[in-house]
Amino acid sequence: MAYVKAAEREGQIVAAAIRVLVADGVAGTTLRAVAAESDIALGTMHYVFATKDALLRAVIRAVAADVSAALRAGAEVDQGVTHALRRSVGNFWTTLVEHEIGLQIMQYELAMYSARTEGPGGLAQLLYEQYTSLVAEFCEQAARAAGERCAVDFETLGRLSLAVMDGLIVQYVANPDLERARRDLDRAVDMVVRYADPRPR
Repeated sequence: MAYVKAAEREGQIVAAAIRVLVADGVAGTTLRAVAAESDIALGTMHYVFATKDALLRAVIRAVAADVSAALRAGAEVDQGVTHALRRSVGNFWTTLVEHEIGLQIMQYELAMYSARTEGPGGLAQLLYEQYTSLVAEFCEQAARAAGERCAVDFETLGRLSLAVMDGLIVQYVANPDLERARRDLDRAVDMVVRYADPRPR
C-alpha cells in the first residue's frame, strides 16, 4: 500500500464512506469498514477521523457541496428567482435523484438515525440546516441579482422548498415512476414560485 499523508486522505475516505453508507446503511458503517473500502490502515483512518460522528459530519458537508454544485449548474441567477428555482431544481433532480437514488436513501437514513440516537443538535439538524441555508442563500442571490423581492423571507422559502422536495423524493424512492415524478416536480416548483411571488423591487 503506497504511503499517502493522512491529511491528503480525507476526500478519499469521505468518498469511501458514502459508498459504504449507500451499500450497508448507517448502522453497518464502521470506521473499520470505511478504512477497508479506502484501502488504508485503520490507524490512518483514526488519525484523519477520530470518531464515526466526525466522519459522518464530513460526509454531510461533502454531500451538501454536491447539492450546491447541482443547484448552481446552469442557473443564471441574474434571470431572477423563478428561473433560478426552475433550472436548479430540475438539474438537482436529474443529477442527484434520478441518477443517485441510493445517495438520497442514505441521507434519509442518516437523518433518522441521528434523530433517534442524538435528538436535537445532532447530524439530522446539521443536515437540514445546511440544505435550508443553501436554498435560502441561492434564492436571495437570484433575487438580488435580478432586482427582485419575494413575498416571504428567504429562510422560510428555503425551509418550505426543502420540505416539498423531501416529499417528492420519498415518493420517488417508494415508487420510482419517472414520468409521474417529473410531472409532480414541475407542479411543485409552480407552487413554490407562486408562494415566493417574486416581483421587481
